[in-house]
Amino acid sequence: MKLYKALLLGLGVSLAMTSCNDWLDVNDDPNNATDALASYEKRLAHIQFYTNDAYLFGSQITSALAGDLTASTNNGAGCHSAWWMTTARTTTCYQWWFVGAACNLSAMYNSAEEAGATHYQGVAHLIRAYGMALMMDLHGEMPYEEALSDAIVPVYNTGSEMFQLVMLDIDRGLELLAQAQAADAQPLSVGDVWGGGSADKWIKFGNLLKARNLLHLYKKGEGSASDLKYDADAILAALDKSFTSVDENMTIYHEDNNGTTTDNLGWGEPVDYSGLYSVLGMNSNYFYTKSIYDMLTNFDGCGIEDPRADRILPWAYSGKSETTPEVFEGWDGQKLTVKWDGNWRRTAPVDLSTNMRSSGAPHSVSWDGTDGKYYMTADNAYDEDTVFVHQRSGGTGYYDGQTYMVYLNGVKGTQGNLSAYSGTFFTRATAPTFVGSYHEVCFIRAEVLFNKGDKTGAYNAYKAGVKAHMQAMNLKLKQWAANEKLCSDCPSYVPMTDAEIDNYCNTALGTASDITLARIMTQKHIAMMFTIEAWSDMRRYDFNEDMFIGYKRPAQRLTLATPVKQFPNAESGTDVPRRWQVSSHEFNYNKANLKVIGAYLPDGRQSDGTTTWWTESTMYSIPVWWDCADEPIMGPLGHTYTEPKAWAK
Repeated sequence: MKLYKALLLGLGVSLAMTSCNDWLDVNDDPNNATDALASYEKRLAHIQFYTNDAYLFGSQITSALAGDLTASTNNGAGCHSAWWMTTARTTTCYQWWFVGAACNLSAMYNSAEEAGATHYQGVAHLIRAYGMALMMDLHGEMPYEEALSDAIVPVYNTGSEMFQLVMLDIDRGLELLAQAQAADAQPLSVGDVWGGGSADKWIKFGNLLKARNLLHLYKKGEGSASDLKYDADAILAALDKSFTSVDENMTIYHEDNNGTTTDNLGWGEPVDYSGLYSVLGMNSNYFYTKSIYDMLTNFDGCGIEDPRADRILPWAYSGKSETTPEVFEGWDGQKLTVKWDGNWRRTAPVDLSTNMRSSGAPHSVSWDGTDGKYYMTADNAYDEDTVFVHQRSGGTGYYDGQTYMVYLNGVKGTQGNLSAYSGTFFTRATAPTFVGSYHEVCFIRAEVLFNKGDKTGAYNAYKAGVKAHMQAMNLKLKQWAANEKLCSDCPSYVPMTDAEIDNYCNTALGTASDITLARIMTQKHIAMMFTIEAWSDMRRYDFNEDMFIGYKRPAQRLTLATPVKQFPNAESGTDVPRRWQVSSHEFNYNKANLKVIGAYLPDGRQSDGTTTWWTESTMYSIPVWWDCADEPIMGPLGHTYTEPKAWAK
């Protein structure tokens, strides 16, 4: 842990917070903060905040890698949507996890152990498993055993070792959560933001984590989970102990608050609102792609629009007359149909299977403010690119005193001159984060049962997953429609009716007799949008266009110089984005151990331990350990894993 403590000090970070009455305050006396004063119940919300934001920041980039998100410029998401791998967010996710969250876990665990607060101990194990699984899924090999120790430069564990330690942490966490706490221990509800203080909900979440990680072993071949093989029965057994309804979801309900409590790692932003709002919703020119658009508007060619389409795809408000066309000629002669609802106009799709982004499209937009039109450039050469509506959201807290949740573009004048962007369900300031959900349980069950040959069971779980995701969205949509001015006028905020949900589930999803794995994985992809799991599923099935209905690999992977260099076999389909580069902090401060782990990389990419393998342009297609058929690989520490790593004292 000394490496990460040193980084903490180098960033000028302390445990002191800037407000003494907000949920993220962790000290008894913020004016005289010491590590000893930060008790276990007060550390937990701090740990949860940084863990969740690390996950959401990673989800922004992996959503681009999975084909759902792009941008008008070659920033992080714009590059990654073309498989142009950059270091954007690489250090942010790592830093938010290790420096913001993990460095507090041992102190929380040890003080909870002294107090007999077994539920906090159990939560510490589950969060360590969750955060280290995130690092494993993004980067591959990483220090785990020594990450929270006093090692100045922690030794790396291999991917298979990390996987074993994750599973051991989950099992130990579940054991502790099932135990009663000491009578005078602080109840979990005092510090728990994610689960509302429910040990039962945490047990359900831990079992979902177990099933999720065991599912990752799909390429290892069938066998026992104890032998690190794909074990369908073990996955189903874990699911049986997990969430059974939407009401049980572990959901973070973020707030649109521009208060004084801000993050400690340098961004200086309020901690209440969603991390996806921070990296997407408050910014312009992030767009949904044709892949996700087609999944939502014409699933598997059924000709029936998903009721989630209006709530997920963004809308813009602009002037519309009787002569305004509904079919536009977009980039390179494409015919784009635009859906209108009054003066609200829903986005058209950005087609990454073409080279439209090579021409700089879709272009940034501006609002004229006088005649109800959007303009692109001075000569209006790209006016019709405004059919692409980006994801920017407003906010009544972040934008001090603003009346509306929608983002106002220009000056509020008469109704015909009002311009606004709706934002999108997942990236608003108050968008919910589904940390653990019943719909994920359903989709994992559907996939496993299908692969076992149980089509009826798979279909029932698949259909339940689609309905559960719609119901989970509706819980928030009903709040927005009731509490936010203008929201009820915009289709993006209108709750789905039971009739809409039932009609789609009964007509668009097919039947038990014609269920396919592709239908299951495509509907899971929609429901797991903006999660790392969406990218993990793409990797498990090798970005197969037949497995994710409507998905097309980006054309620019074959035309831009950097992706061609990074994925030289992309045309034949063998090279796909499978990992991120490690954080610069590792090769700046822990280079010797980083070199050593090169000899233990999976899939035959071994290094002799002397080269800087992490700088090689093709390293991004090296699979993380669970994404290939390799057997377990013992690393330089050479340990046998029978217990979770002890907590540093």
